[in-house]
Amino acid sequence: MSIDTAPSDLRVPSEVADLVFRAARTVNTFTDTEVTEEQVRAVWDVVRWGPTAMNTLPLRLVLVRTPEGRERLVSHMNEGNKAKTQRAPLSIVVAADLDFHEHLPRLAPHMAGARENLAGQQAARERMSRDNAFLQAGYLIVGLRAAGLHVGPMGGYDAPGLDADLLAGTAWRSIMVLNVGTAPADVEGVPASHPRQGRLDFDEVARTL
Repeated sequence: MSIDTAPSDLRVPSEVADLVFRAARTVNTFTDTEVTEEQVRAVWDVVRWGPTAMNTLPLRLVLVRTPEGRERLVSHMNEGNKAKTQRAPLSIVVAADLDFHEHLPRLAPHMAGARENLAGQQAARERMSRDNAFLQAGYLIVGLRAAGLHVGPMGGYDAPGLDADLLAGTAWRSIMVLNVGTAPADVEGVPASHPRQGRLDFDEVARTL
């Protein structure tokens, strides 16, 4: 049942809006249910269509599943994030590719010379890759929720250490870590998480000119 009974102009059922936004929660505790490769691939097949500047698509993912990979990842997490990362069925290192421009002839063939123009502009590429990877990370979180999964995004980790370890030999730079899985439900069916916090109303965040 929808948690918002107000009239809606959305083009999707309220149950869908609840699943990906209103009833969705940041989760730190998970069951042992596996997050399959097929689930993640299906999510990517949808969220890759979200817009980015110049269709740059700089988001890159490292799926951490093995015990060895998990130990390496956990070693770079802040103390408060170690236990939750250790027990998640899947952790995803979300990264931005500084060399995204190499794919522009395929992704933006209408922009002749874009790859060459950006090749010598590393600072600009760093800004573009990070901005657009964060945008895609938002799509990814919503997509994982749409697949019925729960997500715990984290920024508390040693980024230089993680990048030198798990992203060695690439132009990828981490921007966050997502723990992904199925949350246990309490007696009311609410995913195990902190109490729901408030949100700002439209009139507090928007102005019309």
